[in-house]
Amino acid sequence: MIVVTDSAADLTRADIEQYNIKIAPLHIQFPQGGVSAEEITPDEFYSRLKAMEPDIPTTSQPSAGSFAEMYRALAEIDPDILSVHISSGLSGTLESARLGAQEVAGANITLVDSMTLSGGQRFQVLGAVKGVKAGWSVPKILERLDQIRAATETIYTLETLVYLARGGRIGRVQALAGSILKLKPIIKVDKADGKYDTVGKERTMPKALEGIRQYLLGVYGAHTPLHVSVMHGQFADQAKILSETLKEKLNVAKTEILRISPVLGVHTGPGIVGATVVPLELLEDIG
Repeated sequence: MIVVTDSAADLTRADIEQYNIKIAPLHIQFPQGGVSAEEITPDEFYSRLKAMEPDIPTTSQPSAGSFAEMYRALAEIDPDILSVHISSGLSGTLESARLGAQEVAGANITLVDSMTLSGGQRFQVLGAVKGVKAGWSVPKILERLDQIRAATETIYTLETLVYLARGGRIGRVQALAGSILKLKPIIKVDKADGKYDTVGKERTMPKALEGIRQYLLGVYGAHTPLHVSVMHGQFADQAKILSETLKEKLNVAKTEILRISPVLGVHTGPGIVGATVVPLELLEDIG
């Protein structure tokens, strides 16, 4: 079985190479032309983003035709394909994948709505590839992905809401907009519908990071062994602080600091930092 995902999963190069994961690229459209998220580094992207202000680039999902082309080529290698994608509440990527899959005869394509993005999506993709490697059946893999999805928290804060507002992605965070754009919102991905929702707001970054810790402590307690991915755009100092902050109160059994894909950074700007957290056993007991 071949596992497919998209650029929003924030997989590391090691993830992709170790498990031979196939990526359907999301695209970033600059005035000078478009690039896929895999063709530009985060730092290159943020330099170009800052140069464009107050405008921002746009993003686009893979087309149904590009999905069909990818699935058709992969089906010649293995007709069984598991395709895990960014939340349908935030992107039309899953619908493009569905339409593309309909064009491919002779392939068994299973589509999964991760209902999240970034590190949360990555955890589900890792669960899928580990399940494939362990020889699990598709229903057993899907059951585990449901468990990972239900137990994962993706939460972050921003230096400013300006980028979300400019890109029209503010959604239910809109109540924080307008005169208080300088506040530091604490935003999570709601597992019920895969959209952004607000947990709170603070006036300083240290208080926002503490708010993230308190939220996660309320979800997991102090004793559950956790796999924590701290994610950031171009905010390495705050990512390190958040990583250490979480270790002080949570049982962080495995951790890493990763960069957020430029295709997500379009809507957040460089000043994003947060964490994706899952109980360690949901990934480690697969193999």
